[in-house]
Amino acid sequence: MPNRYTHYPWERCSQDELLDMRFCDLKLHIAGSRLEKYTEKLCQELEKKGLRFKPHFWFSTDWFTPDGIPGIAIPFYIAHPKLSQLEASQIFEVEGGNPSWLMQLLRHECGHAIDNAFQLRRKRKRQQVFGKSSNHYTDYYAPQPYSKRFVWHLDSFYAQSHPDEDFAETFAVWLTPKSKWKIKYKNWPAMKKLTLMNELMNEIKGKPPLIKTRQKVEPLSSNKRTLRSYYKKKRDYLGLDYPNFYDKDLQKLFSIHQNPEFPIKAIKFLKQVRKEVRKIVSCSTSIYQYTIDQVLEDILERVRELNLWIAKDPNQLKLEFISLLTFHTVNYIHDENHRIPR
Repeated sequence: MPNRYTHYPWERCSQDELLDMRFCDLKLHIAGSRLEKYTEKLCQELEKKGLRFKPHFWFSTDWFTPDGIPGIAIPFYIAHPKLSQLEASQIFEVEGGNPSWLMQLLRHECGHAIDNAFQLRRKRKRQQVFGKSSNHYTDYYAPQPYSKRFVWHLDSFYAQSHPDEDFAETFAVWLTPKSKWKIKYKNWPAMKKLTLMNELMNEIKGKPPLIKTRQKVEPLSSNKRTLRSYYKKKRDYLGLDYPNFYDKDLQKLFSIHQNPEFPIKAIKFLKQVRKEVRKIVSCSTSIYQYTIDQVLEDILERVRELNLWIAKDPNQLKLEFISLLTFHTVNYIHDENHRIPR
């Protein structure tokens, strides 16, 4: 990250004082921030590909590209080292906190933005190869770490989560300078997606976007919330102030109340299906059953502590639990922070 950036009155505030500030009072702007160099780099990469498209950027509370908007929202903590330090102290991670990771995320979001700008999701061939944008986003998905049907770009095999994420990840690989995707993905089924991406980009090369709105969704400038209340809600959502990482997902899957139709304790149900689901997750991910069992043990302990009950058909519940277990097992082996200290 460059050392030159706009100076702000709050730079000398303590973290506690900063937490009591409202987002709108941070007065953040892309121009003059340390982010500007990287947004310009992204636009240069697009230009080198012959694309006339340039997304617009704004600061918000998270990374996202709104549906129908050819622009990219970037989290506020990227704007200044002091805000990055605050994010790290509150969430224990700064998503996009180094230049390489930052560019990966910008290219990914740019995939969504260019999809919106040229309405590419409406093209039949795009739907046939990637799937439909109308497909439901799930809270967790069962990634296949060794699948060659998807490109590898962001962590957690994000391309597998939804057709739109698959498109954005494929675009990011296509756009990345010196990615050598024609060599790296040779003989992979994912090459079909990259080949189509190359074809789609050639079709829009030199053409102006169909959608030109510069609308900014949830900009920081209109957010009157304090950073303290924001982080309180975010920490609650992520479960960072609770004994472990599983509560949110477990409480979605099970119930704190007994269901007369299925009067079975969740702990009893999970013990019954433990061997079966462990084997299924191992076969689908090639992760050792011993590793999966470590995650299972932590989940069982928390289910017992929460005194949960099953609340739906056991067969459907088993399928949903397999997805949950796969998701958390993959995170377990890729993220040290996900592991529960013993």
